[in-house]
Amino acid sequence: MFAKEEIDQILDSYDDFTIATICSHSALQIFHGAKQYSIKTIGICTEESRELYESFPYATPDELLIVDDYSQIPVDELRERNSILVPHGSLVEYTGDGIKDLALPIFGNRGSLLFERDRNNMFDWMEKAGLKVPRILQPEEIDGPAIVKFPGAKGGKGYLVVNSPEEYYQKVAEGAKTMIQEFIVGVRAYIHYFHSFDGDAGYSTNYGNVEMLGIDQRMETNADEIARQLSVGANIPISFTVMGNQSLVLRESLLPKYMEMGRGICNSSKGLFGGIHGPFCVETIITDDLDIYSFEISARIVAGTNLLGNPYSLYTHGTEYTTGMRIAKELKDAFRNKNLGEIIY
Repeated sequence: MFAKEEIDQILDSYDDFTIATICSHSALQIFHGAKQYSIKTIGICTEESRELYESFPYATPDELLIVDDYSQIPVDELRERNSILVPHGSLVEYTGDGIKDLALPIFGNRGSLLFERDRNNMFDWMEKAGLKVPRILQPEEIDGPAIVKFPGAKGGKGYLVVNSPEEYYQKVAEGAKTMIQEFIVGVRAYIHYFHSFDGDAGYSTNYGNVEMLGIDQRMETNADEIARQLSVGANIPISFTVMGNQSLVLRESLLPKYMEMGRGICNSSKGLFGGIHGPFCVETIITDDLDIYSFEISARIVAGTNLLGNPYSLYTHGTEYTTGMRIAKELKDAFRNKNLGEIIY
């Protein structure tokens, strides 16, 4: 892991800062949010994506650094421009474990991104946070519908549903790294949180406050069209590949449970890897008994935050507010107060 002390030395050399991110996932929102706070932005972009990211005037980065592949993070150029890298799902996927060695300030705690990549660590984190989780199964323990997940942030691509050990071994390559979870039936709700050291909204944690900024549901190609498929007699394998998001508002009596869940995730993260800072998401299923099962934590901004008009950000900040704006505000306040090191690693 690149030493925190060296990151702090890099930050000390900055007389100003820019926000940089890969041009993918939630980049338009991140660039737009930075513009609302007059922060310069840099997009790490391939040539084929250049036209897209130059076509939205209010979300176009101030500068594009062109790369051949998104796994190539131009560290030296970014440091010359006093950049702070904002991580999202594409960065996690393209850099993999290499993110731990990036000699570049990263908003939040890169340790949380490494935890996200290891699903066994993630479940340990959720259990320590007091969350109810689906059973984790070995192949021979499959005794009903189970979902098979693969490492990384792939937006659900490649996930499988199997019903028996035999079906698992038929569909999964020998030696593949997987996590098998009990399939819980219910309504999916993806909660967008933000942890801040000095915010005054939300629930208090052991080292700050956790806010709720929004909730979404993910639209998953043919998994969301299964009833239509069955009605016409189609026999098409289920796909969980995410193609978009839609906003969700929960019945108000469920909100205290979710706020306590956010607090538990933050408090338990402190002992596990030094704490989570900034945006994160817990992915849940609500059963017909209103039990809440958590099946994943995304330890950074998620694409569901691209939605506008979710009321929870309005209730928290008094206006329509995005997670991109919240990131920009947190960084600007920390820079002004000379404590960037507390929220960057």
